[in-house]
Amino acid sequence: MASGSLTLVGGGVRSGKSAFALSLALAHADSSARVPAQRGFIATAELYDDDMRARARAHKLERGSAFITIEEPIELLNALVALAACQVVVIDCLTMWLSNLLLRGDSEAAILEAVDLLLSAIREGDSRCIIVSNEVGMGVVPESPLGRAFRDVAGRAHQRVAAGSTSVYLAMMGVVLRAKPAPVEAVIVP
Repeated sequence: MASGSLTLVGGGVRSGKSAFALSLALAHADSSARVPAQRGFIATAELYDDDMRARARAHKLERGSAFITIEEPIELLNALVALAACQVVVIDCLTMWLSNLLLRGDSEAAILEAVDLLLSAIREGDSRCIIVSNEVGMGVVPESPLGRAFRDVAGRAHQRVAAGSTSVYLAMMGVVLRAKPAPVEAVIVP
């Protein structure tokens, strides 16, 4: 019987969203399970340069042995299937994955279809899934057509993921607000 649930944690760069998502995952454990909680982490960043590779190594060291990490910039569903035995899986981050698909040449329709497939897989699975994403719609209209396409597809994907989530959090300036379920309230970050 599927019991997958979804939490969306969004916010700006360095807002505290990833740290909050990890704290949620670390706190999640099924006390009735016979084995210790297994936690998965899917990193979607493309490691194009030395700075990105160093950042990825540092983040992996921070997570330590508490998470099984898969680096997968494109095939998110395959990574999710590989972590199906985990009680909780963190995907960090949705907007990076969307960007990777857009840069690969996928159309907005194809990307949103991939988002819908991801949501179906999460609902049909047994893991709790926590998706981290960057809120990109609160700034100025991007100058370039690619920038505008990214902003639009990210906004539409966020709406779909939020609608399919049991809980939604917004991190800003180190403060986390729970937006769903209502009422909106500040959350004490562990």
